[in-house]
Amino acid sequence: MQKISFVIPCYNSEKYVTHTVQKLKEVIAKDLSQYETEIILVNDGSKDNTFQKLKEIAITTNNVIAIDFTRNFGQHSAIMAGLNQCDGEIIVALDDDGQTPPEEIKKLLDALDEETDVVYAKYEEKKHNAFRNFGSSINSIMAHALLGKPKDLYISSFFAMKHYIKDEIITYRNPYPYMEGLVLRATNKIKNVMVNHKQREVGKSQYTFKKLIGLWINGFTNFSVKPLRIAIFFSVLFIAIAMVAMIFLIINRITNPAVPMGWTSMTILLLIIGAVITFILGLIGEYVGRIYISINNNPQYVIRNTIKGKQNNQ
Repeated sequence: MQKISFVIPCYNSEKYVTHTVQKLKEVIAKDLSQYETEIILVNDGSKDNTFQKLKEIAITTNNVIAIDFTRNFGQHSAIMAGLNQCDGEIIVALDDDGQTPPEEIKKLLDALDEETDVVYAKYEEKKHNAFRNFGSSINSIMAHALLGKPKDLYISSFFAMKHYIKDEIITYRNPYPYMEGLVLRATNKIKNVMVNHKQREVGKSQYTFKKLIGLWINGFTNFSVKPLRIAIFFSVLFIAIAMVAMIFLIINRITNPAVPMGWTSMTILLLIIGAVITFILGLIGEYVGRIYISINNNPQYVIRNTIKGKQNNQ
C-alpha cells in the first residue's frame, strides 16, 4: 500500500486550521482510502494559539505529527521541516487556510504519472488579493529569467511530488531554502493540473511586501549567479555610456571652445558611475553575506516541540 504524506505549514491559523484538517480527513476517507496516510502540521512561529490547535489535532487524530518552531522561519522552511519528517512515497503540500482545497488532491495524484516527478496546481481563477497575485506574477517572471523555469509552468504552494525528489531536496542544509529553486534543480519533469481555488473564509493573507521581497532575494541569490552577471552587464553598459558621453563632451569642447564643460554633465557621469558601483557592491555583499551565514551554520529552522499522535497504519 502506497503512503501519502501531507505537509501543511501553518502560521497564525488557529481560526481555520482545524477545519482544513477536518476537510482533508474527509477527503482521505472518501477518495484516498486505498493509501496509507500521514499529516504533518508545522507551526511556523505563530503569534496566536495555532500550535495549541495543532496539538489537539495530533492527540485526537491518527497519524498526525505537529511540529512547533521556536520562531518564524518562513513558509519554505516549514515545508522543509515537513519533508524531513515525512516518509511517504508521495508528498502533497497544501496551505493551512483552505484556499488550496483538499478535494482537489486527487487531480494532483492522477497527474503524477510515470513521466512526471512533480505536479503543481494551477488555478482556474485565483482568489488571492491583488497584491498577492501581483507578487506571484513578478515571482514567475523572475523565476523564468533567473532559474530557468519554463514560461508555461505555474508554480504554487499546492503540489505533489515523488519521494526521490523529496530525498534530493532535503539534502539542502543551508539556510534560506527556496522550494522553486530546489525542485527545478532536481527535475524538469514537472507539469500543471487545473484546480479550483477557494476564497479565504477567515483572516487575511500573511504575505507582506517585506516577506515577498525576502523570498525573492532568498531564491535568486541562493540558486542563481545570473544576478551577478546582470550586474556585470549593466556596469559594462553604463561604462560604455559614460565613455561615449565623455568623448562627445571632449569633441564639443574642441570644436566649440566657447562652450564650457558644465558641472551638470560631470554630475550626471558621476551619478551613473556611482549608481553602478553601489549596485554591484550591494549585490556582491548579499552573496558574501549568505556565504558567511552558511559558513556559520545558520539553521533552516529550530524545532521547539514535536507531538506525534496515535499511529494507526491504514
